[in-house]
Amino acid sequence: MFSWFKKKTKIDPADTVKPEDESGDELALNSEKNPEAEDPAGPEKKDALRGNLRNRLARTRESFVKKIDLLFKGKVTIDQDLFEELEELLVTADLGVATTVELLEEARRLIDRDKSDDPAMLKKVLQDKMLEYLKQAGADTVMVPPEKGPFVIMVLGVNGVGKTTTIGKMAYKFKQAGKNVMLVAADTFRAAASEQLKVWGDRIGVKVVVSTEGSDPSSVVYDAFDLVGSGGYDVVIVDTAGRMHTRVNLVEELKKIKRVMDKKISGAPHEVMLVIDATTGQNGISQARHFNEAVDVTGLTLTKLDGTAKGGIVVNICREFNIPIRFIGVGEQMEDLRDFDPDEFVEALFGRSDPD
Repeated sequence: MFSWFKKKTKIDPADTVKPEDESGDELALNSEKNPEAEDPAGPEKKDALRGNLRNRLARTRESFVKKIDLLFKGKVTIDQDLFEELEELLVTADLGVATTVELLEEARRLIDRDKSDDPAMLKKVLQDKMLEYLKQAGADTVMVPPEKGPFVIMVLGVNGVGKTTTIGKMAYKFKQAGKNVMLVAADTFRAAASEQLKVWGDRIGVKVVVSTEGSDPSSVVYDAFDLVGSGGYDVVIVDTAGRMHTRVNLVEELKKIKRVMDKKISGAPHEVMLVIDATTGQNGISQARHFNEAVDVTGLTLTKLDGTAKGGIVVNICREFNIPIRFIGVGEQMEDLRDFDPDEFVEALFGRSDPD
């Protein structure tokens, strides 16, 4: 998803920190036991990563895929009752009503076309269509750095989604790729946010620009961008105040910050990243809609997927907005902020059933 992330650098496995995120959870900055295992080459490593993701999606798989298997168990034909039960299951997995209806309509069409009456084919149709939604949202929308100057990422989201923690983990990924990173604490309404960002910056070795509590966020960004050229920064990640998407005045402030960025660095921000807590379900859809209308979101990070049984929101949000998912959070450790891969995600979700 970003060629920069293909290059890895070794780090000290003893270098750990536990900053608190907005929800009060403690997160370990780095829990690597063997830096040599960072080498992504080789099937063994890839299989281990797939297995790790599969384990982290266990709650969604238990409540979704296994329930589909149980629904189909003993069924020899596809009938209306099966479709009705399947519809209820998909909606409760947070795929949403519109996405569920579209999925089932496509399933009916393909089954009628192929004259099939096999429930196993119905499951395969659902799997293929869900993968199609995920791939369509990410098609031709990879993050591309500008030809000159730093790659600027503006990060937004409501309080409690793990936004600042996600920024720290992103910065870590860029730092591993050999990039010079600056973090900008434009959340000036909450002193703890700046302090938390400073902790991340100190521990992973990147510069953090902060200002006094209550300062104008746009001014903080303006001043920070004056330092970009002299510091030779490759990536600038700007943290904005967590806010409810329904607060009009605060959303207007986001627009102002975005205008200031473009004034200082033409074309910035190059990525507007919205962080959503996957456990919020349909409320995450509402957040995406309002933020996207306000500032044109270009990428999503879904956090806490390991803590929800409703991972169907991933499919729902891709189908609803056609905005690519850049990262998914599936745990507390640094490596648990994963580049989102549709094939890997669907394989982890629908892969071989666990033995009874």
